[in-house]
Amino acid sequence: MTTATRLQHKVAWVTGAAQGIGLACAEALAGEGARVLLTDIATDKLNTATGQLKAKGLEVAALRVDVGDKASVEAAVAHAVERWGRLDIAVANAGIVHACDFLDIEEADFDRVLRVNLKGVFLTGQAAARQMVQQTPDADGERGVIINMSSVNAVLAIPSIVSYVTAKGGVAQLTKAEALALIDKGIRVNAIGPGSVATEVFASVANNPEKRRAVLSRTPIGRAGEPQEIGRVCVFLASKDASYMVGQTIYPDGGRLALNYTVPVSEAS
Repeated sequence: MTTATRLQHKVAWVTGAAQGIGLACAEALAGEGARVLLTDIATDKLNTATGQLKAKGLEVAALRVDVGDKASVEAAVAHAVERWGRLDIAVANAGIVHACDFLDIEEADFDRVLRVNLKGVFLTGQAAARQMVQQTPDADGERGVIINMSSVNAVLAIPSIVSYVTAKGGVAQLTKAEALALIDKGIRVNAIGPGSVATEVFASVANNPEKRRAVLSRTPIGRAGEPQEIGRVCVFLASKDASYMVGQTIYPDGGRLALNYTVPVSEAS
């Protein structure tokens, strides 16, 4: 497989990489020359995904990691460094959703979502940064890049997934604070805030005509995004093309955040 070279010789780590956006980010980074560690708790899916990328000639490895557990996260960094000698890019993508009426949310479910979607992003970034600060900077003074996966729901609220939107709002602020704390150490931190993307999680919506119309009615581009489209944004932020971006969230959302009304949806959509 012929690969591009924007990230040649870089070492990347992507959490929640067994499927969906995480897998797309891992493939995009590897396609640009990076060596990529894919981590997830879904071991079977993770091994299958990694095998598929290896079959394409990409240099990848897999490790089961629970992003809510500090020791597990630190083990991922150690694994990448042991295998490839360094860590240049960390993508904190792992996330879960729990849908429930606000009055019925159990404390345990609220805590479970924040453990993965917010605490996991913090632990991933901190562990990655602790390794990156030990590395010799490149000619531009850069030691590493951290990319957090946020969401349009960091800005927009959906009451049925209150724990998810709360966590993503936290990721938006964490990204800014993390970026300011680390930029003088040569580490750039930014985030991606996707809109509706055609992942496995989105399939339940896509298969329900009423829910699908509701999603498309607030998406001016008229379709769901593809995971690969998020992967390309990830490559941009990881590369020198984004060298002046610090503490920003890019929203590949099909126009959703710009919209303050719903749009007509054709029956053929």
